[in-house]
Amino acid sequence: MKKMRGLSLILIYLALPQMALSQEVVEVKRADDKWVNMAVYRPIQDCQGIAIISHGAGGSENGYAFLANALQAQDWLSVVPGHQESGIAGLKQHMNGKGIRAALASLITDNKAYLGRFMDIQAALNLARQHCPAKPQVMIGHSMGAATTMLAAGALNRLQLETPTFNFDAYIALSPQGVGSIFPPHAWQHIQHKVLLMTGTRDTDLGGANWQTRLDAFRDMSGPCKWSAVIDGATHMSFAGNTNSDKEKSLITNTILQFIQHNQQKSCPLPNLVGGINLSSK
Repeated sequence: MKKMRGLSLILIYLALPQMALSQEVVEVKRADDKWVNMAVYRPIQDCQGIAIISHGAGGSENGYAFLANALQAQDWLSVVPGHQESGIAGLKQHMNGKGIRAALASLITDNKAYLGRFMDIQAALNLARQHCPAKPQVMIGHSMGAATTMLAAGALNRLQLETPTFNFDAYIALSPQGVGSIFPPHAWQHIQHKVLLMTGTRDTDLGGANWQTRLDAFRDMSGPCKWSAVIDGATHMSFAGNTNSDKEKSLITNTILQFIQHNQQKSCPLPNLVGGINLSSK
């Protein structure tokens, strides 16, 4: 295993306010005829690729603009689907007299919610491919979206879910889950896709476990092109953009941009050093 301390990157995120970036929200019909809101961030010039961003439990299509904008600035078409079964309305349905943690724990193990997410992702892909055909495609997910991402990559699960074949070129999981209520031991060992896992040293698990458990998948997978990134001081919500630290945001976005640049290469060498992040590869 190769380990390096940090990345040598241009801080693209900090330059974004000066760029003409925008998004629009559209309604898209999915396979069961339900309409889904999706935030679409179109590339500035010629499309370089497609990124589907899956939000966490209780989130919506309005989140992750910091990440979608960074991708848009590099001429990627980004789509953030609103997962209605696991958005704010879905979370409220799981409250039923429970506290927020218990409701979240219930929601992230609801297989029907994941089935809805899979349909949302396919609908988002269908939309994106109309505007950006024959280009690289990556899936990015945070929290419950990270679980969705790893399921889409082929991880085994405890939820009796059969995952559709999406065939993304790469998968990026922000605050991924380790062994627990969703994933059994060695759930990830047969994954052959390119995968980036990101967490932070303050990114505790919903059940209170420390951030190291979020790297179970990295330890289980074999190479090539598997990266793990740990950002000093980053919390769970840092990866949703809910942080006042521009440095955290830039480390998140630039690590992802560096990773997807290797999308069509057989090897994925790590970038050069910069402070604040610990990066490992297989």
